[in-house]
Amino acid sequence: MSADKFHMNWNYPTAVRVGPGRIADLASACRELNMHKPLLVTDPGLAQLPLLERAVQICRDAGLEVTVYSQIKGNPNGQNVANGVEVLREGWHDGVIAFGGGSALDAGKAIALMAGQRRPIWDFEDIGDNYLRVDVDGMVPVVAVPTTAGTGSEVGRSSVITDEEAQIKRIIFHPRMLPAIVILDPELTLELPQKITAATGMDALSHNLEAFCSPLFHPMAEGIALEGIRLVKEFLPRAVSDGTDLDARQQMLVASCMGATAFQRGLGAMHALAHPLGALYDAHHGLLNAILMPYVLQANRAAVEQPMARLARYLDLPGAGFDNVLNWVLALREQIGIPHTLGEIGIDTAQAEKVGAMAEVDPSAGTNPLSFDAAGYRELFVRACEGSLAL
Repeated sequence: MSADKFHMNWNYPTAVRVGPGRIADLASACRELNMHKPLLVTDPGLAQLPLLERAVQICRDAGLEVTVYSQIKGNPNGQNVANGVEVLREGWHDGVIAFGGGSALDAGKAIALMAGQRRPIWDFEDIGDNYLRVDVDGMVPVVAVPTTAGTGSEVGRSSVITDEEAQIKRIIFHPRMLPAIVILDPELTLELPQKITAATGMDALSHNLEAFCSPLFHPMAEGIALEGIRLVKEFLPRAVSDGTDLDARQQMLVASCMGATAFQRGLGAMHALAHPLGALYDAHHGLLNAILMPYVLQANRAAVEQPMARLARYLDLPGAGFDNVLNWVLALREQIGIPHTLGEIGIDTAQAEKVGAMAEVDPSAGTNPLSFDAAGYRELFVRACEGSLAL
C-alpha cells in the first residue's frame, strides 16, 4: 500500500443544537454571531407556512431586524443567488439564516459567500484552488436550519448551484461556507409530505452509502456513514408512514447530517448522474438519487463486494453479501413509494449522450469505486431509464 494513500485533509462539522423546540434558540444563535439584521433565505412554499412565521417572530421579539428572501427554485440557480445578494446588500444585512430544504440551505450559503465578493460566483467553482480567490472578509456568517432530512447541506462547505446558461450544476466551495451554528429541530419537519420525506430520506441514504463505498482513506467518515445508513434503515420507513413520529423525524435529521459529514470521503456515480439530470430536467435531487441507487450499486458491484458484506452484517440483514444489500435497497424503495425507473418521472434517453458526457466530468465521479467513461455513464443512465438491473 502506497504511503501517499494516507495523505488526506480531514474536516468535521460545526456547532449543532439538537432537539425538539430548539428553534427557540434561533435569535440567540444569531446574536452569538453578531447578527443584528439577518436575511432569512427560504423557498416560496415555506415562506407561506406558520413555522416560517414563528422563526421570524422569534427573531423580531429579540430585537433582530429580519427580512425574508424566498425567490429560490427547487434547483437554485445563479440568478436566484444574485438576486438574494442584492437584497442582502440593499438591506445592509450582516448575516444569513438559511432556512429550509437543500435548495434554501445551498442558496443561503452561496448568498452569504457572495455578500462582499467582486468576482462572479462561477469563479469559486470547486476546481483546483479556486476557493483561494474568495475575499473572506466579504463573507457573512450563516445559521442553518434544515426543515428536511436529506441533503445535510447544513454541515457542508459547498453549495450546488445551477448555471442555467451552461445547463450544468456547479459546486461552489469555500471552507468557511460551513454554517457557524446549526439547529436540528424535528418539529420543523412534521408538516413534510410523505413523498418529500421519502425522497429526501433516500438522499441522506445516498450520501452515507456513497461515502461508505468511496475508495479514499477516511476511517472516521466510513464509520459515520455506516451508522447513518443504519439510522435510515430503522427510521425512514417510520417517518414516511407516520409523519408525526417525532423520534423518527429527529433520527432522520441526524442521519442526514451524518451523510453530509461522511461525504468528505467522496460521493460517486449516483451524484455524478443526478447533478446533470437535475440541471437538464429540473428534477428533485433526492428522488434522482433514490431511483439511480440500485443501478449504480450493481454497476459498482465488482469493487464493493467487501464493504457491502460488512454493511449487510452491520444492518443485520438476512445474509452477509452484496445481494442482501441490493435487495434491501429495492425493498425500501418500494415500501416508501420510490419509482423504479427514471422513465416513470418523465425522463427518457433522448439526451443520453449528453448526460454521459456531463457525468464523466462531474466532481463526484472522481471518488466512485470504479472509473466510468462517458459511454459507461450513458449505459448506466439508459439502464435507470428502462429499469434494467441485470449486468
